[in-house]
Amino acid sequence: MRALLLYRLDLADDVPVDDAVHVVDATAPLIRATDLGVNRGDGVFETAVVRHGAAQSLEAHLERLGRSARLMELPPPRLELWRAAVLRAAAAVSAPGVLHDGELASIKFVMTRGDEFDGGEPTGWVLGFAGGDPRALRRAGIRVVVLDRGYRHDVMRTAPWLLQGAKSLAYAVNQAALREAVRRAADDVIFVSSDGLVLEGPRSTLIARLGGKLITPPAELGVLPGTTQADIFAGLSDVPSETRAITLRELADADALWLCSSTRGAVPVREVDGLGRPMDHTLTERMNAVLDARRG
Repeated sequence: MRALLLYRLDLADDVPVDDAVHVVDATAPLIRATDLGVNRGDGVFETAVVRHGAAQSLEAHLERLGRSARLMELPPPRLELWRAAVLRAAAAVSAPGVLHDGELASIKFVMTRGDEFDGGEPTGWVLGFAGGDPRALRRAGIRVVVLDRGYRHDVMRTAPWLLQGAKSLAYAVNQAALREAVRRAADDVIFVSSDGLVLEGPRSTLIARLGGKLITPPAELGVLPGTTQADIFAGLSDVPSETRAITLRELADADALWLCSSTRGAVPVREVDGLGRPMDHTLTERMNAVLDARRG
């Protein structure tokens, strides 16, 4: 990946939007050592891929940013400010000559609780970066392992302080799970609850095809509502879809599986715990055609 641009945001409510976005050097230090986002992972973020000069599904990402902030009891984000900053960043990274051949741009926007000691305003920034083209991965598929997340399926109700379902900066567990996947000769992970319900990936939403229907687990299980998955369901109106719990047995019986994320799109699963799984290349292409055609 390659950093393209960086904006620092002034999140004080009384600062006009036009005065609250500040361009800074994308390679220069931005965060203080006392920021709670660094010291505690106490913050939220979103990442939107840029195509056709626009950040795709921006309103859904902004809505989810607000949802995560509510779950973490952070100040409500000024969505008009975040929207303006992301739109500005998307236009900048789409300018001629910014991207190298084979690169796609994405926008990551982050809000932390702020400085641990001064108790001031939250910290905010918007980062534009370039990543690789996911088309080869979409064709080849990925190998996944199933890992226990360690919580029951009802953790959002019984232990809301664990913040399942919030897109927080505290990604150490997700990163550890991905390292475990590599140790098991796999590429990615599907989490399950301790009582046997399928959840999500460390950085993706699961779609399973069962009985001709596309199914994804509900947010009530402590999973992040998937913006990419939602766009697939909306765009493939001729394919039946449903949001409901999926059991481990159903995961084994599914005739196709996908992990979906903003930067990669819909990637088919070719292997689960060392066992080969069928891939539907035609439907995968249709899913990604829907995603790639989005304009904001």
